[in-house]
Amino acid sequence: MKTFKKYLYITIGVFLITISLEYFFFPNNIAAGGVSGLAIVINAITGISVGTLMIIFNIFLFIIAFIFIGGGFGAKSIYATFALSGLLWLFDTFIGPKPFTENYILVVVFGSAIQAVGIAIIFNQNASTGGTSIIAKILNKYFHIDIGKALLISDFIVTLLAIYAFGADKGMFGLMSVYLTGTLVDSVIEGFTIAKAVFIISGVSERVAQFIMNDLGRGCTYLDVRGAYTKEKTSMLFTVVNRKQFIVLKNKVRDLDPNAFITVTDSREVLGEGFRDLDEE
Repeated sequence: MKTFKKYLYITIGVFLITISLEYFFFPNNIAAGGVSGLAIVINAITGISVGTLMIIFNIFLFIIAFIFIGGGFGAKSIYATFALSGLLWLFDTFIGPKPFTENYILVVVFGSAIQAVGIAIIFNQNASTGGTSIIAKILNKYFHIDIGKALLISDFIVTLLAIYAFGADKGMFGLMSVYLTGTLVDSVIEGFTIAKAVFIISGVSERVAQFIMNDLGRGCTYLDVRGAYTKEKTSMLFTVVNRKQFIVLKNKVRDLDPNAFITVTDSREVLGEGFRDLDEE
C-alpha cells in the first residue's frame, strides 16, 4: 500500500507537469529549460510532436547514463520519466496543446507554479523526471561541476536555442520560468517536509510527555538542564511534530501549565520513525 501511494503521488506530479507544458508552455513556444524546452525548440523546426521527442530524448539519456554513470536512478525515477513522456505523447496525439492564455506573463507565472508543484511532489517521493538531471550528473562526475550549476548550464543552453528559434522575448520568458520554477520547487518541498522542533520546560512535564506520546503519537525525550539564574536542575522535553500537531500541542501545554516555557524552531527535514524513512531510495 505504501508503494502504491508513492507511485500515485508521482503520477499526480506527472499529470500536473503535463498540464503546465500542454496548456501553458508548449502552445506559446516558451522553452522553460530542460528536455521539454529542447523538445519545444526541435518541434518548431521539425514538426515532430513534443511527446515523441521527449520519449526519444529520455531513452537516449538513460542509455548514456547507464554507460557513463552506471544508472543509479531507481524504479521511481524511471517510472516518472517515461510516465511524463508517455502522457505528453497521449496529449499531443489525441488532444493537442491548447493555451489557457496567450499572455506571456500569466503563462510564466501560472505555468511555472503548476510545474513546480508537480516537480516538488515527484522530488518528495525521492524520484525525478530524468532529462537534464542526467546531463547534470554526468557533468558533475567527469568535470566536477556542482549539480545545481550543471542544471543551470543545461537550461541556459536550451534558452539560447529558444532565443534562436523563437526570438529574444520568448527566450527571456523561458529564462524567467526556469528561475521561477526552481524557486517555487524549493518552497513547495519545504512545505511538504518542514516540521516543528519543540523544547518545553514545564512543572508538569510528565503530563505533557504523556500527551505527546499517547494523543499525538509522537516520541519525546527528556533533556537534563540547569537554570543559569536559579542554578536549579530540571528536565526539558524535546519533540518533533508536524505543523498541525504543534498547534494542538501548544494549546494543550497552555491548558496544563500557563507558565510553561516553549521554544520552537523549524526543521526543514526530519528522517526516522514517524517521518520520512532513512532507507528510502
